[in-house]
Amino acid sequence: MGRIQTRDLERQMAAAETYAEWFGFALEHDAATGMDRWRRRDHTRLYDYEAIRERLDRLRALRIQGDDQGLLFALNEGIHGNMGGMGSAKLHGRARSGTKKLIEAYVDEIVDALRYLADLDSDEIDETEKIGFFYRANHCFGRSALMLSGGGTLGFHHVGVVKALFEAEMLPRVISGASAGSLIAGVIGTRTDAELADFFDASRLAQEAHEDTDIMEQTAEGRAGTIGVDSIRAMIERMIPNETFQEAYERTGRQISISVAPAELHQTSRLLNAITSPNVYVRSAVLASCAVPGVYPPVTLHAKNVHGESQPYLPSRRWIDGSISDDLPAKRLARLYGTNHTIVSLVNPVVLPFVRRVSEMNPFAAGVARLGLEVSREFLNYQRHQLARFPRATTLNTMVAGLHGLVGQTYSGDINLVARAPFVDPRRYLGALTEDEMIALIKAGERTTWPHLNAIDVATKISRSLDTILERYELAGPIPRAARRRSKRAPRAAKGSQAA
Repeated sequence: MGRIQTRDLERQMAAAETYAEWFGFALEHDAATGMDRWRRRDHTRLYDYEAIRERLDRLRALRIQGDDQGLLFALNEGIHGNMGGMGSAKLHGRARSGTKKLIEAYVDEIVDALRYLADLDSDEIDETEKIGFFYRANHCFGRSALMLSGGGTLGFHHVGVVKALFEAEMLPRVISGASAGSLIAGVIGTRTDAELADFFDASRLAQEAHEDTDIMEQTAEGRAGTIGVDSIRAMIERMIPNETFQEAYERTGRQISISVAPAELHQTSRLLNAITSPNVYVRSAVLASCAVPGVYPPVTLHAKNVHGESQPYLPSRRWIDGSISDDLPAKRLARLYGTNHTIVSLVNPVVLPFVRRVSEMNPFAAGVARLGLEVSREFLNYQRHQLARFPRATTLNTMVAGLHGLVGQTYSGDINLVARAPFVDPRRYLGALTEDEMIALIKAGERTTWPHLNAIDVATKISRSLDTILERYELAGPIPRAARRRSKRAPRAAKGSQAA
């Protein structure tokens, strides 16, 4: 098959309507380019294939021999997400349909072994010892988080990303959102699996797009006009139930976090969730995170008091767009939820061109660009401290602080789902969209995600299996204290949740 035919397959992948259709074209593309043979061969300098092959053969042998104690001991030696460098991004970008078959087989063997031990009823292995192993393994392996960036109306691209992950049963339980991303995180975090399945139905999504378009057009001034704050509030109230973070977590098992930035100087940003602010209303947090400075007014958060009534939360403080200070709060999520692997959905138009450009540069040029970014950060940090001596220069102080916050952030994770095109006129990032534009954004989000599903599966399959096993143990009854000892774990999903 020639170059023209492979390009035709690439165009077909780019226009695919479903993941199954996309994957079929990806298999054809790998066969045409020889990447299917690359996948079947263990050998490459990109990872330690000998160590992985040796460990895979050992685990298989222990299973065949029925040596359960030996299997538990072998797994106790460590379950690592980057065993032998198998987590390298270079291993997941060459073939279109997946990575090395050896890596996929090794992850599958680990998962099968974990499920086998979880179901094992044997006098040879003490139950407390076995449960303790699962807690240690889960704590050491870590968890994945999905982070949804800000991006105005481009935030509907996140809906497609989440839809693709949900339908592939790979949607992480830990999810953060800032600005436009907070709206999507709020929608996800207040819906059960059954409710999400209904939400992502094609006809339902079309109806949602129709209703949101109607709301946006009510206050937008002309086709490119900014959506009014009343429309933003109406959309939030329509899409997100009146629940606190704690109530939403208990009902869905999803651990959502919303970033908000302070409207005043000398305050710090907040990450609102069921741990840090359990009684704050999700709606209130989303409205604050969507308050773009200079466009929408700062927001006072609201929370439920001991009598079940709504009241101001930190009434002396007001909050604005969370993407200004903490668009992708990886470090905070790691501290709160034990996450050590991140999936980023990036649509922020302020940084999108720069991120794309750096990703396409050669290593030397990318290094120079990053050095320039570091110099800019230091310059803005210096100016911020200098301006602090002039407290009356409120507008200038706020502007420099905002720029410092934007430049000072890291806009990447372990797996990056970066929007490839702006899709809409830049003047309309805060304006009303048509139904067709909204549906196109959602479909673009799906197509952005499909090429990364194999990498996400390989990176998260073990942690998802450990989560499921521990949830099953905890739903069955009290866990022995000895099994929990030295296991620092984040709050688990609520009973009945099936979130991946």
